[in-house]
Amino acid sequence: MNGSSDLVQALAHCDEEQALRLVREKLAAGVPPAEIVAECNRGMIELGNRFAREECFIPDLMFGGMIMKQIMTELGPRLRESITGTKSSSRPRAVIGTVQHDVHDIGKDIVVMLLEGAGFDVLDLGVDVPPERFVEAIRQHQPCVVGMSLLLTTCYSSVTKTMDAIRAAGLRDQVSIMVGGAAASELLAQAAGCDFYGKTAVDGLQFAARVAGIQTSA
Repeated sequence: MNGSSDLVQALAHCDEEQALRLVREKLAAGVPPAEIVAECNRGMIELGNRFAREECFIPDLMFGGMIMKQIMTELGPRLRESITGTKSSSRPRAVIGTVQHDVHDIGKDIVVMLLEGAGFDVLDLGVDVPPERFVEAIRQHQPCVVGMSLLLTTCYSSVTKTMDAIRAAGLRDQVSIMVGGAAASELLAQAAGCDFYGKTAVDGLQFAARVAGIQTSA
């Protein structure tokens, strides 16, 4: 599949009926769910590119996110069926939230649905999450993975402050930490001391799966 596939274009242009039809057709044809998710993610990236080119507007981004949520509702159970977990009967745990002073949640919500679909027990902290809340969640939930999301470049300091708080609490060595979102980058991840930068939601899923010892069949 390439970046200009019909499904990519359907999502990039917020064609809800076409996108859902194509997803169902691919599932019926036996296409691996994770492969469909990756294609959908490319569509969401192209939607963002169209927004950057001023070919669409904020309501289109929001509607695209809603379509993606519908798709993930259908793909979630299939994703769970397509993975092989470790021998442990307990589900791997993940904590995720949008960092302090940022209230955007579409990307975060997509990652949450991906992780849940892959068999994770996910604690979603929501948006505008202060560093202390991340620390508290790590202590109580004991996740193997923590995810921080940010859309605003003005929130870089929120990432570093959260990492500082986790280190100060003596919890850094207990968890793998990933960062993602439109404002995130490899440079930010390295500067803050995160373990992983995910350019896409699927990247985040794959990193979390590796940490948890889950092997996808995609």
